[in-house]
Amino acid sequence: MTSQANGDVLLIERVGKHILVATLNRPDKRNAINGHIANALHDAVQTAESEPDIRVAVLASSSPRTFCAGADLSEVMKPGGGGMVHPVSGFAGFVNSRRMKPWIAAVGGIAVAGGCEILLACDMRVCGESAEFGLPEVKRGLVAGAGGVSRLPRQLPRAIALELIATGERIGARRAYELGFVNRVVPDGQERAEALKLAEAIAVNAPVAVKEALNIARQAFDHSDEELFALTTEALRRLMKTKDFQEGPRAFLEKRAPVWTGE
Repeated sequence: MTSQANGDVLLIERVGKHILVATLNRPDKRNAINGHIANALHDAVQTAESEPDIRVAVLASSSPRTFCAGADLSEVMKPGGGGMVHPVSGFAGFVNSRRMKPWIAAVGGIAVAGGCEILLACDMRVCGESAEFGLPEVKRGLVAGAGGVSRLPRQLPRAIALELIATGERIGARRAYELGFVNRVVPDGQERAEALKLAEAIAVNAPVAVKEALNIARQAFDHSDEELFALTTEALRRLMKTKDFQEGPRAFLEKRAPVWTGE
């Protein structure tokens, strides 16, 4: 089932019972972010977080050549930047959104500037062979202020990240894969299907366990080992109170697939 939001700039689809797909759909503007996309993407995140059946989300593009070219420069001079910075979720209604459930980017073509910053805010990335990423803001006298300059050094080797930030040059999908920035590289046009395969591999697991595990993993660079062990202990205590904590071992002993309730 597919639904449309905010002038059709974002298409929302449910794949099976547990996967939400949000597709950027402004191909004539290379999916440049405006207020309509920001509001729609914010709403998509809220939908994914609030609906118990949704376990994972995929962010894709309707254009095979461009994932997202960043901010719509024609909107920048409008009051409030044309709404492209959501008051709660930040740029594109996404980069600062609070998410417990995993998001996978399915990237074909170019993802630069704010488009690259959206990728940095995703948990995983599946890319076509021709995909390219970059933060060209310094070429225009700007700074990648939607997470680019702070998140890229956490997700690439420091020297490589600093080079990309200082030069504004792009990096290709294969090189990004070698450096650990990209999870999977597939032939162009297959990135959405491959992202769905990854989403399905996540969705079969206990949803509460996935959320708790990712919540800790996302904080791995922000705390000491002692603090992270404490967070893990608290997560395990919460999990032990859930029905799924009982279901996992029971299904294993009964040699059947577990039936997760998310409770």
